[in-house]
Amino acid sequence: PVRAFGAVGGTPPFVVRGEGAVLHDADGRQYVDLVQSWGALLFGHARPEIVEAAREAAGRGTSFGAPTEAEVELAERLVAMVPSVERVRLVSSGTEAAMGAIRLARGVTGRPTVVKFDGCYHGHSDALLARSGSGMATFGIPGTPGVTAGAAADTIVLPWGDAATVEELFHSGGHPIACVILEPVPANIGVLPPPEGFLAALREITEDAGTLLVFDEVITGFRLTRGGAQERFGVRPDLTVLGKVMGGGFPCAAFGGRADVMDQLAPDGPIYQAGTLSGNPVAVAAGLAALELVDRLDPYEALDRTAASLTAALADALSGAGIPHAMNRVGSLFSVFFAEPPVPDADAARAADHRAYARFFHAMLERGVYLPPSGFEAWFLSTAHGQDEVERVIEAGREAAKEVAATEGS
Repeated sequence: PVRAFGAVGGTPPFVVRGEGAVLHDADGRQYVDLVQSWGALLFGHARPEIVEAAREAAGRGTSFGAPTEAEVELAERLVAMVPSVERVRLVSSGTEAAMGAIRLARGVTGRPTVVKFDGCYHGHSDALLARSGSGMATFGIPGTPGVTAGAAADTIVLPWGDAATVEELFHSGGHPIACVILEPVPANIGVLPPPEGFLAALREITEDAGTLLVFDEVITGFRLTRGGAQERFGVRPDLTVLGKVMGGGFPCAAFGGRADVMDQLAPDGPIYQAGTLSGNPVAVAAGLAALELVDRLDPYEALDRTAASLTAALADALSGAGIPHAMNRVGSLFSVFFAEPPVPDADAARAADHRAYARFFHAMLERGVYLPPSGFEAWFLSTAHGQDEVERVIEAGREAAKEVAATEGS
């Protein structure tokens, strides 16, 4: 729905090629790309080391359905990089990884209930597509046709950033909670920085209750820092869901965590999980190459500086045009809401002027900048975004802001 321009209207360009920070479409146009495959491409499109690693692996065979040495190497690298991960299971997508983590949490604790937060996205499995009801802390109701009430009934949806509500739920009793799952920095409703102390409070509350804390770091993993949001904020979950960057642009994901929990997965334990293409040799080779680049280049300080300068310039452009906006950023992860600041939670994100965002999006697209085609998505940089690309985005932003302001005033 997002890539089809469902949120912004119009017809999407069809991409034929990507080079570094730039996309080329079927009509011969090119764009500075601030989507970067929704954050997967930390090093830009067609990074030579990643492409060559995948090419060599494909030449040896594209799928075996049997163990390979490279799987072990990737698992060892994930354990070395992510603070909470002692054991890891490879899968093919973030949705699959979140499903596996939820099943594991329920199996280990013997409890059915999952707590998630309004605005956090964990893939399109039925139980995690619950949406909040009318109260501040309600059992989930189906978030889309095709999800049954039964599938959503064991999910409780809480407001983002409110530790007191979480504590109240746990102290009320009567809810056998297997896990609390969250994006430590929500980025699928726009970027929502976690309030000071919120993640640490969740760690304490869940630990006291014997409930597993699950960080969905599909977006934040290897993007905010080498060790993800848990390293940046100093909070260690029980389970971590990983994807995107760890595949280097190929479908590769994982979930991992405490050894005593992960050891309950089959074949060592009774909790079933499997997948024919899990640990696919081509995806694993690309992932190894991407994570080797992370270790060799350590790109985070430079990415943060680029994001800081870009967001400051865009904020100046919007302010100069008289457009209310909130610029939310954590490291190189950021988004723009057309709303009076602050935008701290999902309700505020939904209340932003998404029609104004759509106008800004198309004004930028006409000037050769490809933004996320939804006001509910994060913007992504790569190491391929140099000064020339940043200046192109800033200049386009100034012109687009004036165009949107003129439209609003007419």
